[in-house]
Formats: sequence, structure tokens, C-alpha cells
Amino acid sequence: MNIYGHYIGGEYKSGISGRFGDVFNPSTGEISSKISFANKQEVENAIAVAQAAFPAWAATSALKRARVMTKFTALLYDKQHELATLVAREHGKVIEDAMGSVLRGIEVAEFASGAPHLQKGEFSDNVANGVDIYSMRKPLGVVAGITPFNFPAMIPLWMASMAIVTGNTVILKPSEKTPGCVYRLAELFVEAGGPKGVFNVIGGDKEAVDALLEDTRVKAISFVGSTAIAKSVYEKASANGKRCQAMGGAKNHMIVMPDADINAAADGIMGAAYGSAGERCMAISVAVCVGDETADKLIENLKPRVKNLKIGTSLETGLEMGPLITKEHREKVMSYIQMAKDEGAELVLDGRDFVLEGHENGYFLGGTIIDHVSKNMKSYQDEIFGPTLQIIRVGTFEEAVALTNDHPYGNGASIFTQNGAVARTFADTVEIGMVGINAPIPVPLAFYSFGGWKSSSFGDHNQYGMEGLRFYTKVKTVTSRWSKNAIGAEFSMPVHE
Repeated sequence: MNIYGHYIGGEYKSGISGRFGDVFNPSTGEISSKISFANKQEVENAIAVAQAAFPAWAATSALKRARVMTKFTALLYDKQHELATLVAREHGKVIEDAMGSVLRGIEVAEFASGAPHLQKGEFSDNVANGVDIYSMRKPLGVVAGITPFNFPAMIPLWMASMAIVTGNTVILKPSEKTPGCVYRLAELFVEAGGPKGVFNVIGGDKEAVDALLEDTRVKAISFVGSTAIAKSVYEKASANGKRCQAMGGAKNHMIVMPDADINAAADGIMGAAYGSAGERCMAISVAVCVGDETADKLIENLKPRVKNLKIGTSLETGLEMGPLITKEHREKVMSYIQMAKDEGAELVLDGRDFVLEGHENGYFLGGTIIDHVSKNMKSYQDEIFGPTLQIIRVGTFEEAVALTNDHPYGNGASIFTQNGAVARTFADTVEIGMVGINAPIPVPLAFYSFGGWKSSSFGDHNQYGMEGLRFYTKVKTVTSRWSKNAIGAEFSMPVHE
């Protein structure tokens, strides 16, 4: 059985803590490998290696770093199916979805290859007699990323690509549930010509995370996971003087207006609510229907589609949904379905009875539709993170926006309508970080950035795009004087007259 250790300084290291975690194949329920959990000493060793590699990498020309990133990107494209297979085996998402997530990660690496242009500072000449001012964006040092189970390739690439190309050295701690891809990414970086010690990976749990948060040599932390842990990571990192971006949970709403194209709205919901078994922080988990007639039409359209979802093991092709990540998570999602029923909601479709023949030990659920949900229900307030769609009926567009704005999460929201004025008002007034108009999952492309509002995000910088570059660099401003004539001492603040 494969045992993941740690990848430090371009070499694999066996774990010394004696603690291990099981990595499961969600399609079968069987243990596929194990991962060593790093102790504090192992994390400190990884930080020391990354710190030793930092000065030379930071001093490497921006063009050379970009060329390494370009070669890395080319290797990622070449190995995309291998990476997607690792994602599918350990996470359970179907292979086509896994491939899509890998490609979205590669796009960020591709964008990062333009860092020599993006990292340019500003210059102002002759701001006073013989005085010029210019700025530079410099790397922070050793930075760490703590990545979630649901996107084992995409989110590590979001974090590592921009951090590395701007001159930082990186330590990633992948989810112990889906670690395989991150190790392969680190291997490919070295294969692309990246110096050893620049891209490091440690396996671990809370002990490893705490060590990263506490060590003063780590200058920044990027985290994606649940809101409770994101808030804790942000608070601890900030208390220890680190820059931190911590992305949390979500409850994403889709407002369906009476004039919406119901077929288009249903198409969007099918992929956004049930793709990846709903295990996406950008999944649409709530449809807010304006008017009972709109809700009835939507349910009529959705019900046969959800009932006939093509569900199977992750490496089969032509499917729409695979299993959930673990047995425990499957039970948690099932408990929320029961909770909604107990709270008075109507189960239009209950996916708890679904069994995949021949894979009875896999972590499968069928698609679920829950109607007549109200905003006071706990099942609505919480993130379920499974293949469930809750439907709330409201009377007006204003009620729909207020409902969305009142929710504690603020990751994404979308609206389906044929009215441009309504769409524009929605985009302007909804208190959400990422907005879709007739687009169900408004995840920005690599040259913009990803980030939510409210309890979905902690910190001032979003992931990737220019926001990612700003997060992984700090500004140094230089005031330079080259004067032909001596000017004598100045005892007041210099000003330009």
C-alpha cells in the first residue's frame, strides 16, 4: 500500500511521527493509501528548507522564474489526465468533472507566467529637484497553503503558482483525504526546472497546521475550508503577525425570476447543485423562486432530471455524479435532509435511498430536492455540502435579494432573468463576492480573482489574479536623489515648490 510521506527539498521523506491517516476510495469504501501526519519537528524542518531556498529564488530574475512557470504549465497540460485520475480516485468526482477542475487550476499557472509584467512597480521622475520615486513588489519569504479535499489540484495551483512565480518559497499541506495530486504537482515543478526547496509538501492534520501558524518564519497563510476553521486560522495567523487569506463555507443562492427561461435555469441548477455531488463552495444549493408559479415550473422541470441523474464510480465516463468524500460526510448530509423534513420542509425527492449496485460500500447519495424551505430553518442557515437543492418561495424580487443578503455567507449568487434592468440592479445591490447573471457558478477566470464576502472569507485579498499577486508580494518604495549641486541640510519635510 502506498504511504505518502513528505516532499521536502525535492526529495521524499518518510514520516517520523508514527501517526497516519487513511485515504479512501469513495467509490468502493476501501482504503487506497495512507498519509503520514507530520509532527512539529517535521514541519520546522520543512520551513528551514524553504527558508534556505528563498534568497536564491527571490534573487532569480523575474523572467527566469516565469520561464520555469511556463515549463511547469506545459507539463501540467501534458499530465492533465493523470492528475484528473488522481483527483477522481481520491475525491470521487467523476472523471470529466475532475478534468475540468484540473484545467481551471492550470489556467492560473498559465496566468502566473505573466508575472514579469504583472509585478512591475510605478515610477515618477523629478518629483522634486533631482528626486525620483519608484516602487517595487518584493516576495514575502516562506508562505504556506492549507488546501481542502474537494479540489485537490485546482486550489493548490491557485495558491502555489502565484506565490512561487513572484519569488516566494512554498509549503503546502493538502487535505489528508485527497493528498495525492499535490505531491505530483511538486514533482512536476522540479521536473520543469524549479529549484529544490521552493515547492514543498507536508502531510498532516491540526498539529501540522498549528506549527505553520505559530512559526515566525512563515510570512503568509492561504487557507480554504469550512468557515469555523477559516475564522480560527485567520485569527491565529493574524495574532502571529502573518498575512492571511482564509476562505470559508457558502450557501449560494440562485434567484429565478418569473420571466426566466426555465429550461436554462434548470440546466444551470443541474450542474451547479449536483455536479461534484454538491461538494463545491460555489455549488448552488438554494433556488429562490419569485412566485409560486415559477417554483412549480422549476420543480416540474427538475424532478425527472434529478431522479434520473447518471450516478456511478468516479472513473467511469459519461456520468454526472459520483460518491461523496467519506462515509461520515455522507451521514452528515443525510442528517441535514432529515433535519429539513423535521423542520417542516417538503422532500420532493429524497436521495438517501440510492444504492449503486455492486458498490454498496461506496459513499453514494441520490439527488435531493427540498421545497417550502424557510429562512429560519437550520438546514437553510447551514452549509450542507452535498447533492441537495433547497427551494424557497418569495413574492418579489426585492424579497429575493433581501433573503440572499441576510444570509451569513456571501460567496456566490446568481440570477436568471430576461430583464436587463433587474439583472443590473441585482449585480449592484446583492452583498456577495461573486455574481452570475444567467450563469449558475460565477467562478471568475484566472485573470480576475476568487473571493467571497461576509462569513465566506476572512482577509483583505482574494485568491489568484491580481489579488493573488498582491497577497504574495509587498511594496517597497524608493526615493532617490541624484543632484549636481549640493543642497545643504534640510530640517523640514521636503516639499516640491
